[in-house]
Amino acid sequence: MGKFRSEKTGYWFILPWFLGLLLFTIGPMIFSFVLSFSKWDIITGIDSIQFVGFENFIQIFQDELFYQSLKVTFIFALVSVPLYQMIALFAAMLLNMRSRGMKFFRLIFFMPSVIPAVAVSMMWIMILNPEYGILNKALAWFGIQGPAWLQDPSYALGALIVMGIWGIGNTIIIYLSGLQGVPEELYEAAQLDGAGMLRRFINVTVPMISPTIFFNLIMGIIGGFQYFTQAFVMTNGGPLNSTLFYNLYLYNKAFLTYEMGYASALSWILFAIILILTLLVIRSSSMWVYYNGDDDRD
Repeated sequence: MGKFRSEKTGYWFILPWFLGLLLFTIGPMIFSFVLSFSKWDIITGIDSIQFVGFENFIQIFQDELFYQSLKVTFIFALVSVPLYQMIALFAAMLLNMRSRGMKFFRLIFFMPSVIPAVAVSMMWIMILNPEYGILNKALAWFGIQGPAWLQDPSYALGALIVMGIWGIGNTIIIYLSGLQGVPEELYEAAQLDGAGMLRRFINVTVPMISPTIFFNLIMGIIGGFQYFTQAFVMTNGGPLNSTLFYNLYLYNKAFLTYEMGYASALSWILFAIILILTLLVIRSSSMWVYYNGDDDRD
């Protein structure tokens, strides 16, 4: 009887979370799936929803802006995900050194990641301003004429990628926690065997933090394909659609042209892309992710 009461109490505690999951996640997902096969302008009532079958998906694959947004998002993800991971791991290794004041430096590296994205975007608009921006003024000291970063299609996407380095503090902290979990005796044994710094990094550090790399890689892929706020605030997809990210195009269809059915179909295509890429990484993890205590990696 006491065990039953204990379980019942537990169910009451998780009930708010379950209701939130049902009302704000599962429910909207089901509604979005239904809308992907329908037409609805979101302004009129639900009674105006018209079932159109696969018409939305057919139109999407005939839409040039769909392919442009997909191209921009893939380029951003292919460049930013490995770049951010390498920089974050390098910074984490520096922050893992034992020296005075290291806690202060860890705080400095982490703080930008908790600043709201809109505030960061506004700050970088000023930094990248071609006339009075700090970046172009710094380049001018070396005799380099800085471009119009956000107004030039050749530089706008690259500027957003560079700006993203500002917010990798979360990734750095996760790598730092992984590095601090590597046993010191492994480094000592490798050093006694004559392994240099590079060999110790490849043969000790990378295998031991491979679960951390795996987690950050998955989160990086998901985040890269959901990039929205900075592009929305800073460029709104311009110039010439050079920063028209997939999520931004989806937003425009849903809340500017009021094609909610079309936008829902776009969202499910994005869901499928992220799911496939995530499953591929998970599938490959058995070949390169090492978990402490597991000797067999199929």
